[in-house]
Amino acid sequence: MKRLFFIIIISCVAGAISAQPAARIKDQAQKNNSSVKMTMRSQLSYPTAIQMPEDVVWRRDIYREIDLTKDANAGLYYPVEPQGTKMNLFTYLFKLALAGYINVYEYRLDGNESFEDSAKVNLKDLLKNYHIFYELKNGNLHVENSDIPSSEVKSYYIKECSYFDQISSTFHTKVLALCPIMTREDDFGDGSAKYPLFWVKYDDVATYLSRMTTMVSNFNNAATMSLGDYFAMKKYRGNIYKTNNMLGKTLAQYCSSDTTMAKEQKRIEGEIESFEKNIWGNQARKDSIDSIAKLDKTGSKAKIINKNRRSSSVLKTKAPSSSSSSSSSPARVTVRRQRH
Repeated sequence: MKRLFFIIIISCVAGAISAQPAARIKDQAQKNNSSVKMTMRSQLSYPTAIQMPEDVVWRRDIYREIDLTKDANAGLYYPVEPQGTKMNLFTYLFKLALAGYINVYEYRLDGNESFEDSAKVNLKDLLKNYHIFYELKNGNLHVENSDIPSSEVKSYYIKECSYFDQISSTFHTKVLALCPIMTREDDFGDGSAKYPLFWVKYDDVATYLSRMTTMVSNFNNAATMSLGDYFAMKKYRGNIYKTNNMLGKTLAQYCSSDTTMAKEQKRIEGEIESFEKNIWGNQARKDSIDSIAKLDKTGSKAKIINKNRRSSSVLKTKAPSSSSSSSSSPARVTVRRQRH
């Protein structure tokens, strides 16, 4: 009897112990399922967050530098300090990084970006390196709005990719990464220097950018759009400073002068535009063939009209028949000899 009692107790304890990992696994599975559902929901709500397919048949990665002092990009700079719910792009990214919503990655000296865990930036070290005043509140970094150096971030590096998706037979241009550039005067006041701060993966911030609006017109202040639409519709303007090439060089490394660089930038832009326009064939050649066919059709029509005119003129000038001449010609005059 005692032996049976001990067996029952041991089996109950073993069942309780085995039930705990099972419950944990079940809870973890529920969390994973909920995260998957939220991910799908976010992709449906914010289609700009959908990643580019890896098996595309053609793509071209380029890097641009956009100047926030230009009108097309000014919406990313103002307001310099937050005004209610309105803030500029750098302030928004800075707050998201401090809150732990997004990761920021180091800017390497070669200009290339890496989104590996080893390349993540320690925000505390970043604040110390650029002398940004911060406080620790409940173990978290806190920076006042007036201490965020958003007024010094006057330009961005943007990595974008133009690609052809053979599945949907469409051509797209997608932003892949953003890098704010701080411009500061040097210690001697002789000039200013640019300091690229960090890289941000665009897919990480796409859902957040869709919630922030920016002004897009100096004439109509009510004309606004979300930052997600701003980048998706490629409303920004900037010059190409680098492309992904086999030599790994920037334009400045193989262009000997500013004129040469401007020509190279124009050539690269032309290559991308030409590919987009001529996906389904040479559009210029098609237009020339269509114009020739149109001219040929017009010429044939003109020939038919001229032929009809000549035929009608021949009918009008044709000699009358003998039957009609007897009725319409004047009567013959005869001379009768008189008797004397």
